[in-house]
Amino acid sequence: MTRRVNRCFNTTSLCFLLVLSLAACSSRAPQAEPAAGEASESEGMTVEELLAMPKVDAHAHIVSLKGANEAEFFALLERHNLKWITIATRGTQWDRVTEIIDSAVRLTPEYPHNLAWITTFNLENWGEPDWKDRALATIEEGFERGAVGVKVWKEIGMVLQDPDGGFVMIDDPRFEPVFRLIEAHGKTLLAHIGEPRNCWLPLDSMTVNNDRNYFRENPQYHAYRHPEIPHYWKHIAARDSVLARHPKLRLVGAHLGSLEWDVDSLARRLDLYPNFAVDMSARICHFQVQDREKVRSFFLKYQDRLMYATDYIASGGQGSGLSETLERMEKTYMTDYRYFATGEEMSAPEVNGPFRGLALPRDVLQKVFRENARNWYPGIGSVGVNSAYAAN
Repeated sequence: MTRRVNRCFNTTSLCFLLVLSLAACSSRAPQAEPAAGEASESEGMTVEELLAMPKVDAHAHIVSLKGANEAEFFALLERHNLKWITIATRGTQWDRVTEIIDSAVRLTPEYPHNLAWITTFNLENWGEPDWKDRALATIEEGFERGAVGVKVWKEIGMVLQDPDGGFVMIDDPRFEPVFRLIEAHGKTLLAHIGEPRNCWLPLDSMTVNNDRNYFRENPQYHAYRHPEIPHYWKHIAARDSVLARHPKLRLVGAHLGSLEWDVDSLARRLDLYPNFAVDMSARICHFQVQDREKVRSFFLKYQDRLMYATDYIASGGQGSGLSETLERMEKTYMTDYRYFATGEEMSAPEVNGPFRGLALPRDVLQKVFRENARNWYPGIGSVGVNSAYAAN
């Protein structure tokens, strides 16, 4: 009887040990490799880590800063370990542009970890015999003073016209000397061409509140109200023509290249034009109204071609309202960190309804928030001032 009990005990013990062994092996077994275009959401960063990491806001504007407001502004950039690429824009308002350029030239050497800048050229003298020579001279001077690129704005295609009333598009042959000069210097063309597709829709049909508010306040650019403005796809085609004609010219499409409404349409251009990248200034909300998994896969696949940016404007002297702008900037940056770094459910005033963060992997966050700007804008210099995260 005793012998039978021992046999049962030994059999039970062996079975128990076998189960434990299998469980241990299972816990040590590697997880299945993610499929192409996928990545684990556990490989990312916390919001606090992203706040501390050196970063670039690749599309912003300093109009003027003076006195205490200058110190307050750069204190915020230092807190966020952030470098701005400040952009001179609107060639049809040249007196204003020259002030912006002078401000950038003054501030950049004083705050080299926090500032780089992009120049532009005069369009007030468009059509005059010396336009080309003066434009090229302005660009050359900008490069000599430290500009890392040249900006063209939506006035090309939407405002600038020839005497016969025809709108001047970005693929107009008269711009060819400008493109060749930028390419010869190894600099970058930043192109805000066209507008979001919502611009050609009535206000109540627009997909995000951000566009609805902008075009309500700026009806002169609301193409739905101005049928004489070339159609949306004509702007896209003109920009694509420049990309095709100049394969060695680095071209960054501002505001997601005006293809913000559909990551598939943007992906097709990124596949077709290796010299094309985009910043996401003032268009992050368009990701938030698209399918979350599709957007996340888009970021993983095109992680080398996407740059974080806001399109914020810092302007004015004492009492100018800059403090209110800085409060909005603080809130926007922290919300954006949360959106890109976590998978939390969120809401934002730019869109109606909740959405989830993307929970991007660490290496993708580093590219989107810093490395891509350094690669697509060579010469922007060191980034950030936090010694714990040196990024020289």
